[in-house]
Amino acid sequence: MYTPDPYKNENQEEIEKFLQENSFGILINQTDGKLCATHIPLELDSNKDGNQILCGHISKENPQWKGFTDKDQILAIFSGPHSYISSSWYDHENVPTWNYIAVHVYGKIKIIEGDAVVESLKKLVDKYEQNSENPVRVEDLSKKTMMQTRGIVAFEIEITEIQATRKLSQNRDDKNYQNIISELEKTEDTQAIAVANEMKKCTR
Repeated sequence: MYTPDPYKNENQEEIEKFLQENSFGILINQTDGKLCATHIPLELDSNKDGNQILCGHISKENPQWKGFTDKDQILAIFSGPHSYISSSWYDHENVPTWNYIAVHVYGKIKIIEGDAVVESLKKLVDKYEQNSENPVRVEDLSKKTMMQTRGIVAFEIEITEIQATRKLSQNRDDKNYQNIISELEKTEDTQAIAVANEMKKCTR
């Protein structure tokens, strides 16, 4: 991912928090000479060796998994808030742009089976059920329901590289920076307001 130096995020703690909060990503690999992509939750975790991994699963009906050769490189893309930035918000002539937050994760994929699949599903369900009034637990599902796990391909991606971008008008002076925040908040657009909130946190 091309990222000019002012927009590079190399804060590991921030990146991990972003991946945990924006875990619905795009999984990309090559299958039979064709690029494939699937939109799925990919959960940040650590393996038994202490290396960072992403965990996920897709349907066996999805032909993408046939390209999951052991240790093949894979790309996962995660997007955060984004918004158009009008150049009318500057006190000088310039071009419009776009502010956004994104993380690209590269790694080596490995299909997992057996108890590791169930453990991965438990972690996924527990994370997203924690605020439910009547949370579902994998442990409480019937054998009949759990047989549906035969229809998925679960995997781990051992992370080899992370590229993170926070393009939030860091190249603007304080006056224009604050004005961009104000104008984003006026839009009443949820994405724009989220970008404004991220800009307020940004150390330039």
